[in-house]
Amino acid sequence: MEERATILEAAKQLGIGIPMLCAWPEIGHNPGACRVCVSEVEGQRSLVASCVFTVGDGMVIRTNTERVRKARKMVVELLLADHPTECTSCVRSGNCELQAVAEQVGVREVRFAAEFPPKDKVIEVSSGAIVRDSRKCIHCHRCITVCEQIQTVSVLTPSWRGSDIKVGPPFNLPLNETNCVNCGQCINVCPVGALYECDDTVAVWKVLEDPAKHVVVQEAPAIRVALGEEFGMPVGSLVTGKMIAALRRLGFDKVFDTNWTADLTIMEEGSELLKRVKEGGKLPMLTSCSPGWIKFCEHFYPDLLDNISTCKSPQQMFGAMAKTYYAETAGIDPKDLVVVSVMPCTAKKFECRRPEMGDSGYQDVDYVLTTRELARMIREAGIDFVNLPDEDYDAPMGEYTGAATIFGATGGVMEAALRTAYVLVTGENLGDLNVLPVRGLDGVKEATVPVKGIGDVKVAVAHGLGNARKLLDKVQAGEGGYHFIEIMACPGGCVGGGGQPQPITDAKRTLRAQALYMDDQDVQQYRQSHENPSIQKAYETFLEKPLGHKSHKLLHTHYTRRGVELPHKK
Repeated sequence: MEERATILEAAKQLGIGIPMLCAWPEIGHNPGACRVCVSEVEGQRSLVASCVFTVGDGMVIRTNTERVRKARKMVVELLLADHPTECTSCVRSGNCELQAVAEQVGVREVRFAAEFPPKDKVIEVSSGAIVRDSRKCIHCHRCITVCEQIQTVSVLTPSWRGSDIKVGPPFNLPLNETNCVNCGQCINVCPVGALYECDDTVAVWKVLEDPAKHVVVQEAPAIRVALGEEFGMPVGSLVTGKMIAALRRLGFDKVFDTNWTADLTIMEEGSELLKRVKEGGKLPMLTSCSPGWIKFCEHFYPDLLDNISTCKSPQQMFGAMAKTYYAETAGIDPKDLVVVSVMPCTAKKFECRRPEMGDSGYQDVDYVLTTRELARMIREAGIDFVNLPDEDYDAPMGEYTGAATIFGATGGVMEAALRTAYVLVTGENLGDLNVLPVRGLDGVKEATVPVKGIGDVKVAVAHGLGNARKLLDKVQAGEGGYHFIEIMACPGGCVGGGGQPQPITDAKRTLRAQALYMDDQDVQQYRQSHENPSIQKAYETFLEKPLGHKSHKLLHTHYTRRGVELPHKK
């Protein structure tokens, strides 16, 4: 029997907008908890939650009666009575679902005061990546759902009851003492400002104003297809040139690109894969670009750590190369060089502070900004982003190929690696550089690529840690026969990262990814990482060769068995 629609779904089909806060239609999360979406059903004494009450033949439903309007307004007033009145200074100011719903239901005053304020409402910053401001939590349970059902990490849970209810880790643990992987997907679904990234803008402003510091910046590929949304541009706008211009106006001494080290990653990672295949190394090899995925594996699948590529992520490769190769080339003392990253990812804030990320002799990457933080800095500086003229990257770490830019979409790392690995083995290009089977938003994707001299190479791609768990369980069971697996922590890959403009939907993930594929196919001169002239020069003059002594020291790393303090509920 086909599942019946809820009142909320049926109303939407008819063009009727019902206010909601806890519902998250994209994944069918309808807990009926907030009661904002109540409607009146003939024959029912009480008002019903539209997100959970299903419609039936002959049912008479009223979504706009005096009783309904009063009830919705009262629910929102009660929420606001127990909510900090910090709207003008809140990180979600102007983009807050509670603000929007209050306007929708017509709240002009709050008639209630919180008589029993919940206990233990704190601002918690222990992870260094994610801030939990439980004072602003409205108990919609969206963060619980994404953490448990989508990411299968299960760090967040409801505790206590009534006015004492709170959402957070069990036993009131700080995030840094849990299995939290810092992916930030909880931030993306939070309707208010109860979850957001640790802010590094103040520290970055400070170094930009320090004349003794030479400050360089790198930007992940997913930034250029999302940043425009913060300034009212259409979803999926490719704003590379405007982004570069804005960064220069903020005061960065050099504007480089993480894509440069994405190409470098493919040279190292592709060579590592071939070495493992030819010499009987640990297979399947797993990608290492996503720090949220790495920490997930360290907690939940420590027996697979030897399968992960030893390559650092492109962000961390960039930091190591900036403080050695670039510093040497430019004649700059690396102690005076500051590396700032702009990333779609909150987990990158954790990654840059991992103790092993200092092979340059210094902390390789000093500060990480999210897309949202960069947008705030641009607005603070009074820059008219939309009307900026396009500018180009600086040399030598700004040149990149189309293979690098598609790193931002799920399947992109795999596709880029296959393009170059095929050439390294056969001396020929793939028949079609567009590896379509690894594209798209299917949770797990597979492909088989025939390679002369090796045979069939079987690969798989997963995005979102729940999908990664399905794939890794197969690997542990000895199933699949894969040679190479790409895993990204965030749904959709980096385009859906925890630091991207909110809200995020599958439609937005798709449009952002399409813009990256367009950049690859229609904009870039080169589409394979080994074709990048400045990468070739870096090997000739500095690194010597992939997997060589110097590249291994600067560009490769190791991982930590963290164990499982709070196992996922199966």
